[in-house]
Amino acid sequence: MAEPLPDLIQEIVSENSTDDTGAVLDAIVSQDDVAVATLLESVPVEPRLSLWQDLPSERKLDVLVEMRSDPREILIDATEEEEWSALFSDIEAEELLELMDSLPNRLVDLAYAELDAQQQTFFREATQFNDDQVGHWLTHDLLVLPLNAKVRDGLRLIRRNVPRHCDTIFLVNRSAQFSAVVRMTRIFGSPEHVPLVELIEENIPVLKGTDESTNASLQVQRSGFAALPVVDDNNKLLGRLDITSASELINEFYERQVMATAGMDEDEDLFSPVAKSARNRAVWLGINLLTAFLASWFIGLFEATLQQVVALAVLMPIVASMGGIAGSQTLTLIVRGLALGQVTKANTRALMVKELKVGGVNGVIWALIIGVVAYFWFTDVLIGVVICLAILFNIVAAAIAGVFVPVILDKLKIDPALSGSVILTTVTDIVGFVAFLGLGTLFLL
Repeated sequence: MAEPLPDLIQEIVSENSTDDTGAVLDAIVSQDDVAVATLLESVPVEPRLSLWQDLPSERKLDVLVEMRSDPREILIDATEEEEWSALFSDIEAEELLELMDSLPNRLVDLAYAELDAQQQTFFREATQFNDDQVGHWLTHDLLVLPLNAKVRDGLRLIRRNVPRHCDTIFLVNRSAQFSAVVRMTRIFGSPEHVPLVELIEENIPVLKGTDESTNASLQVQRSGFAALPVVDDNNKLLGRLDITSASELINEFYERQVMATAGMDEDEDLFSPVAKSARNRAVWLGINLLTAFLASWFIGLFEATLQQVVALAVLMPIVASMGGIAGSQTLTLIVRGLALGQVTKANTRALMVKELKVGGVNGVIWALIIGVVAYFWFTDVLIGVVICLAILFNIVAAAIAGVFVPVILDKLKIDPALSGSVILTTVTDIVGFVAFLGLGTLFLL
């Protein structure tokens, strides 16, 4: 039984306290490639490089494929030049496609030269598509028969080889154009003389190489098939997108979305150099600083009010916080909907009405609660009324911004997951402060 990763990480990091490095290495080698990649990403650079040097050569390429770009590049830079020929000896097009953004051009050329003629063709075809298109991530190991094949031909093909995640045979015409799909389960129970065209699936999604990879992956997950066919504009069969590749693409998409909300790259190394990490995060901090100055400027417009009514300064963070949370809930829902293709021009109005109703209900409830608390806290009815109205107004405004900000950013081709939260926070802060301090000036002075 493989040793749990947290225990291995602990042993590696504290390895200077034990002499049993061989046992640790054996425990690492017993893990699968994904686990080894995760382990290497989870330890500081120095022990990572040491483990990389000790890792068996036949494992290194598969482990590199499973790693994120930043930690992968550190290991690539640390690998001796003469070692690459051996590492690339059994490389396939799909592996080179995964690694090519991390490899220097000379190593890409070296790896390409190691591919056989068919794999080179697969690689060239894949590089004609962008890495956000499904044609870039195809699996070419598939079962194909001509349109006039019979059940006996299907059984013969299945006996020879069944690729991973393959539950269908694709039928093509004489021009290699995709025609239909037959499930293996239907072949097994049919007489050998029956033409396969009599067993085809009537409704199966067919992907195009130019389709966006996340949406195509979601179709695979929902299709009920282990893989879906992918064709070009002329309906020529290019390959298939299987359930494992689809799941990996979706996982990467959501990880990218999560990291983007903090202005970070999903490939960033846990132990990347301080200077690099600081540089990557500095831009986002600078943008946030500008929005903070903007909110502060609006607060400054009510300096006289704050000097006379100190209670307003005490309660201001509540207004900003409630608006920010309410807005982020709506924003997250809309960003997810945009990513899944569920939010369109046709239903934006209905979404806005629904979110306004939710904002109105929550606004009334929490405005009354906070208003009552503020009244008992400061024994002043007007302060309770002011914060009550400000909270209600800000939560409703947050609902509006939570819908429109990501929709507008998406139309402008700007990633709403990356910029939406900063813009939303700025809007809710300014609206909340202006409403709160404006009402305070009106009622209390």
